[in-house]
Amino acid sequence: MARDILVVTEAELREAVKLDLTAIDVVEKAFAALASGSVVMPPILSMAIPEANGEVDVKTAYIPGFDGFAIKVSPGFFDNPSLGLPSLNGLMILFSARTGLVEALFLDNGYLTDVRTAAAGAVAARHMAPEEVTTAGVLGTGVQARLQIKAARLVRPFSRVLVWGRDPVKAADCAADIAADLGIEVLGVDDPAKLVADSQLVVTTTPAKEPILSADWLHPGLHITAMGSDQGEKNEIDPRALIAADAYICDRVSQCEALGELRSAITAGLWTGPMPAELGAVVTGEVIARKSPSDVTICDLTGTGAQDTAIATHARAVALTSSIGTAISA
Repeated sequence: MARDILVVTEAELREAVKLDLTAIDVVEKAFAALASGSVVMPPILSMAIPEANGEVDVKTAYIPGFDGFAIKVSPGFFDNPSLGLPSLNGLMILFSARTGLVEALFLDNGYLTDVRTAAAGAVAARHMAPEEVTTAGVLGTGVQARLQIKAARLVRPFSRVLVWGRDPVKAADCAADIAADLGIEVLGVDDPAKLVADSQLVVTTTPAKEPILSADWLHPGLHITAMGSDQGEKNEIDPRALIAADAYICDRVSQCEALGELRSAITAGLWTGPMPAELGAVVTGEVIARKSPSDVTICDLTGTGAQDTAIATHARAVALTSSIGTAISA
């Protein structure tokens, strides 16, 4: 029996699937499901291809109650720019959770990952940042620097943004892009310590292998979302900060202790107590991360397969409603 598989391109997805409150709510639902313990989410499959300076990561998860489950393949080949090619690409495949048949193929080149990653940052801000945020800061100047700020402002409508990067020109360009997108005051700064001091919400979005945010910079009423450390060699946050914070929360403990900021704190011998709580428990109210306006909170995001299933399911629903994509017979 012939059946249709929906194939959607990156251009079509960019037109139809937006970084908005609906996308944030969908990703939040995935975190809540993780807290229930009913989600089936295998460890990340990661394969290095050293001869080509490349790597491939595969993530997936089955979430009860969702119509489908996604398998995401994310290659990163970091010499590609010298060939005139992007270093990152990838796709998502959505399967029926009832029959296991392929329902959709998203040739998104990482766009859906960008949306769900930024949405996860907004979920963290919604449940952990102070109620009143006037200034947000971002350490980093790439795509996620722009998207994390855009997503965070949907849940905490701040009026000012500070941007820091190792390259001042890139920081200025990033600030200009955010200002044009959001229509608010955005400044590129050259002192990350001053950025943190002036902000109530800070997002780190770099591939740093040494801390770029010191524990000495923490101040009352600060929330930090760290999303750059997603490989074993990366580290953005001074490990001492995790101990000093009133609440340190992981998206998934098993991933953070291998890939995230928690790994560095364990390696340094600083984290010796019980494992931290997960963001899903904060979303459901089982754990209260911010108990007072003066608390310092940190959320460590390494990216989960549950987020991929959530955004892929959302993308299929939007595609069907918007009549985008091409149906092919299989």
